[in-house]
Amino acid sequence: MRGNEEQITDSEERKRRIRERYKGVDADELDFIPAREKETIHQKDVIRRVAVYARVSTDDPNQTSSYELQKNHYNDFVNSHPNWQLVKIYADEGISGTQLAHRDSFMEMIRDCESGKIDMIVTKSVSRFARNIVDCIKIERDLKKMNPPVGVFFETENIFTLDEDCEVMLSIMAMMAQEESHTKSEIMNASIEMRFRRGIFLTPALLGYDVDENGDLVINEDEAKIVRLIFYMYLDGYTCQEIADTLTEFGQSTKKGNTVWSPGSILQILQNERHCGDVLARKTWTPSYLDHKSRKNKKDRNQYRKKNHHDAIISRDDFIAVQRLISNAKYGNKGFLPELRVVPEGFLKGFVTINPRWAGFKTEDYYEACDSVNGADCESFGQTSDIEARSGDFDLRGYEVARAQFFDIPKLTVTFSIHDVKFSAVAIHKIEKCQHIELLIHPRKRIFAVRKTSKYNRNNMQWAKIHNGNLVPREISGAAFLPTLFKLFSWNEKCKYRMIGRLCGKDADAILLFDLRDMEVLIPTDAVATDSGEAGMTPIMGSPKSVLAYPETWADTFGNNYYVQAQADEFTQLADTENWNPNAEGRPYKESDLCPTGTEERRGNIASLLNQMKREAENGI
Repeated sequence: MRGNEEQITDSEERKRRIRERYKGVDADELDFIPAREKETIHQKDVIRRVAVYARVSTDDPNQTSSYELQKNHYNDFVNSHPNWQLVKIYADEGISGTQLAHRDSFMEMIRDCESGKIDMIVTKSVSRFARNIVDCIKIERDLKKMNPPVGVFFETENIFTLDEDCEVMLSIMAMMAQEESHTKSEIMNASIEMRFRRGIFLTPALLGYDVDENGDLVINEDEAKIVRLIFYMYLDGYTCQEIADTLTEFGQSTKKGNTVWSPGSILQILQNERHCGDVLARKTWTPSYLDHKSRKNKKDRNQYRKKNHHDAIISRDDFIAVQRLISNAKYGNKGFLPELRVVPEGFLKGFVTINPRWAGFKTEDYYEACDSVNGADCESFGQTSDIEARSGDFDLRGYEVARAQFFDIPKLTVTFSIHDVKFSAVAIHKIEKCQHIELLIHPRKRIFAVRKTSKYNRNNMQWAKIHNGNLVPREISGAAFLPTLFKLFSWNEKCKYRMIGRLCGKDADAILLFDLRDMEVLIPTDAVATDSGEAGMTPIMGSPKSVLAYPETWADTFGNNYYVQAQADEFTQLADTENWNPNAEGRPYKESDLCPTGTEERRGNIASLLNQMKREAENGI
């Protein structure tokens, strides 16, 4: 009890001392040194070097008056303050305020501030200065940190950034300016959408056309001949660079009047559907109104196509053929009418040859090609007949032919990834002295076949190269055809698929066959879940990079039933020598859907147009 009383007494004493200390001293005992007055825009005894910033958001001639009025106004505004000295009027025409990237005069002004040439910036409003709240606040703070600090005066809002209480109001006004840009962007997009929905399209300047008083495209024959020449030359195998060099040599002018052509400008003309009379609206879109960066429209926004919108300069079939050439040029494709070919007879009847340089085929194309010669022949594939034991025969029911995967020996294999195909050294040496092969597929039977071919075959693939006098495996790039095959067999693009094959025939008739139903899967380690693996597969062993998996049906067997193996449809046909014919050529499974300008007519047009341009160049026309 006594201890509690002592604690209370000590607490009261401390409080008393604190009160005494905070009574302070007599003001007469202190020397008062006043602080420097805060700068305000209205101080008349401070000389200020002033910069003016003006901006109009478009370069339309109608905006010139606004631009000039701003400059004249601020000349008078600065002159009305005797202590202000105008450094320069920095002005940007036709530049959006939501980004700084292309505002050259604005960035020049900031650099001059950093160099100590400017004390204050005057501008009409926050929205003229910046429509991006992040940029606005950051620049204001950076200017304030300079030595001496640089203030910004926003005339409309009457905000001076060197005032201590300005930032809250500036943030609010900057936010409102940004939202105003957002609203304008939404209104513009809605307007464009309504126009497109009613078939009212924009008509920008385009080589080969003029725009009449109604806004319609009308063919300009002097320019149209250049367009025709560009398309004909590209169809005839000329590159964009060669076409550009030709037009530059003959002094032909672009739509903007330039006489020096670039491959990029040629490619733009070749890809513009308006040259065949069509219009495709909204090929690009702008995700953000803040940076205005356009991106290719991959179904992110509605698109509208109008065929026969105006007179065509080139035929639609010529245009489509050119698009096919362009889309597959990176794969080394040389033809614009690629054919999916199917073997009509022999051992490989129904097998479809894979075009290694064409990415336009779909999974249904492979099925249609196969079925065009097979019909219902594939329905019995994989079925086996009943076994009848005869006197003196071994009864091998219950016996299995062990899978080669279970033996540690060099194997005849092929491995597919989404990027490439690679054969083992054993596979390479099964077909002697062969660097080029043709790869065929039977989509119904799920069988791959490999046969020897020459390097002149349009569908050839180089699977081997010579190293120190020996043939060694070479990866086959499959960027054009592998994505389609992966879809065809429902494969996972993250995985690799490995199959063991067998040799049929010999010498010039040698063929390798790979059964897709018996395959291993290499699953990337980071893609394997702890409780499951590839669908229908069971992990068997692993490595730092991948896990090896095999079909669940293998779990309780060592291989195929002896009689099932013996009756495999694709192998028993070998006994029928009349139908063997492993080198039977494939044939197109359907007629081409295009009728572009024929070679003779195309080359005649090229020669005629070039001669005409040559004469014009010589005559100075």
